[in-house]
Amino acid sequence: MKTPEPVQSASAIIDARIRELGDWRGDMLARVREIIRAADPEIVEEWKWVKPTSPGTPVFSHGGIVCTGETYKNVVKMTFAKGAALKDPSGLFNSSLDGNVRRAIDIHEGDKVDEAALKDLIRAAVALNLKGKNQTKPKPKSKPKPRRPSSR
Repeated sequence: MKTPEPVQSASAIIDARIRELGDWRGDMLARVREIIRAADPEIVEEWKWVKPTSPGTPVFSHGGIVCTGETYKNVVKMTFAKGAALKDPSGLFNSSLDGNVRRAIDIHEGDKVDEAALKDLIRAAVALNLKGKNQTKPKPKSKPKPRRPSSR
């Protein structure tokens, strides 16, 4: 009987991905991850959407998805799941601006990250997620049961 291989934690997979990149994208993903953790120490790291054509994506969650940390050839992309509902006074969002739900930040080689503004955005995304979790959903009104005709 074959013994199952131990499953790596999402954090360990993210660590490996950062090492595997080995360039500015790995450094930037590590930096962004550090900022996310500083903004919300309760953030949960996940690794999702693994496909034969994609190794998967780092996902940062607290009460739902806060953002992803995708890496592409020329950009590190932070996609905020509910970004369209967040105020962005510092103008960090610079991608996926036409969508109804998501917003993204594309970070290119040499870009400086406004750490304070990014922390504020992360905290706002967490607050939005938790607000949705804490609201009690109204119970649907029950329909009156149809009366049966009496059998007299």
